[in-house]
Amino acid sequence: MNNSVLIDGSRLTIEEVVAVARAEPGIIRVELSSEAEQQVDRAADAVARMLDEGRIAYGITTGFGAFKDRVIPRQQVEQLQRNILLSHSVGVGDAFDSAATRAIMLIRANTLARGYSGIRRKTLQLLIDLLNCGIHPVIPQQGSLGASGDLAPLAHMGLVLIGEGWAKIGDDTITGRDALERAELDPVVLTAKEGLALTNGTSVMCALGVLETHRAERLSRVADIAGALSLEALHGTPEAFDERIHRLRPFPRQIECAAFLRRVLEGSAFVRWRDPANVQDAYTLRCIPQVHGAARDAIAYARWAMEIELNSVTDNPLIFIDDATGNVDVVSGGNFHGEPLAIAFDYLAIAVAELGNISERRIMRLCDEASNTHVLPAFLTTEGGLNSGFMLAQYTAAALATENKVLAHPASVDTIPTSANVEDHVSMGCTAALKLGRIVQNVERILAIELMAAAQGIDFRRREIGQSARLGRGTAPVYDLIRDVIPFIERDEFMAPFIEAAYRLIVEDRIEAATRAGMG
Repeated sequence: MNNSVLIDGSRLTIEEVVAVARAEPGIIRVELSSEAEQQVDRAADAVARMLDEGRIAYGITTGFGAFKDRVIPRQQVEQLQRNILLSHSVGVGDAFDSAATRAIMLIRANTLARGYSGIRRKTLQLLIDLLNCGIHPVIPQQGSLGASGDLAPLAHMGLVLIGEGWAKIGDDTITGRDALERAELDPVVLTAKEGLALTNGTSVMCALGVLETHRAERLSRVADIAGALSLEALHGTPEAFDERIHRLRPFPRQIECAAFLRRVLEGSAFVRWRDPANVQDAYTLRCIPQVHGAARDAIAYARWAMEIELNSVTDNPLIFIDDATGNVDVVSGGNFHGEPLAIAFDYLAIAVAELGNISERRIMRLCDEASNTHVLPAFLTTEGGLNSGFMLAQYTAAALATENKVLAHPASVDTIPTSANVEDHVSMGCTAALKLGRIVQNVERILAIELMAAAQGIDFRRREIGQSARLGRGTAPVYDLIRDVIPFIERDEFMAPFIEAAYRLIVEDRIEAATRAGMG
């Protein structure tokens, strides 16, 4: 990643959004391309001409929503744009963290840079300046219906531009005006269309979707690695990952998953081959490519949807300028409707929940002496009864998996009419994205427990087959990494810190990095 991201409304990538979101302010600068400057100026000039001509256009010289037919006098146009930010800032609940806020700001700026929204370059540049200076508007998480876009949260973002609302600089929460003063920036006085351009669109749900899709991609690879380590701990067979099987059901990501598992397990002395007394494993081991592959399909669909939305214009109305005549057309439509994203989020939520479900069942098998045919001791502990071992760790995994089943209920099938039945179908896309984030975090912790339990199981297996027995190329470095931070648990001790340590290995990308290093 370079030290700057150039935005023009057309070429922003998921990786750039994640990098800017995670970066400390000033590390990666966001800048408008010269092409974008021209596009923005052209549309802003067109709006100014319309005002001079006395044309009536939605949200420019009319009220909003159910007030769409109320014409606003020219002398009140600036007040109209200020009022939309003030009246729409009705969000509640916890504020988004800095990463989500930065992603929201970047995506909104990129959308406006496309030059169809009518915002002035001065106003857009101030939003970019806030991002580069590390001034993060306090944006409550709840209040968006996903149509007309993310009105309430985006209004909270826009408040700081006019010196209102609240912002965070580092750990300090201060007024929007004080934040601007601290950065030696001046608030803007909004002109026609600008308040609407800032608030109308899908930038919040898109930002959350980008971040959660990126997390889900990492999560799917960690799930493969955890499943492979569990298979070794349970003396499972990799024969179910035979390439010939998967080519007869050619879902591409099922084939990819099976191939990845074969590489990860290459050289392992912990797996079994062609045992006539034990010819196949339980589904949670045998069907990893089918289940994980299906989840990968949903993740790929989410990435496809996010890549389109990142560089889409999603506010309303839109400004079209005829290149030949210079004529301006203001067209009302519905690109702000979040349905394409809401459905993608719900699909992804179901898929990620399934990764958690199958992981929890593998944890159960690691803990249940009868289910694992006495390969491992009950609850992965010696002196069972005196020690409970991993008994309650599996409870936690079960609790998280159960919570995910509730959260996986699709938000996109719900709707509720608003604005006196003018906005009579909404997507609930932001709700879908928030639920998705909770599911992803739950599964990160389920997989943390599986990695811990599998490593514990490996240590018991070493007592049987020898301390020098080799794990797979991709699992050996993961086992070593786990043991660097979590010891073999000989007898009962405080378990929660160990789960958190394993969770940190996942979210800091260290599990996948270890596997990549081991596999060259």
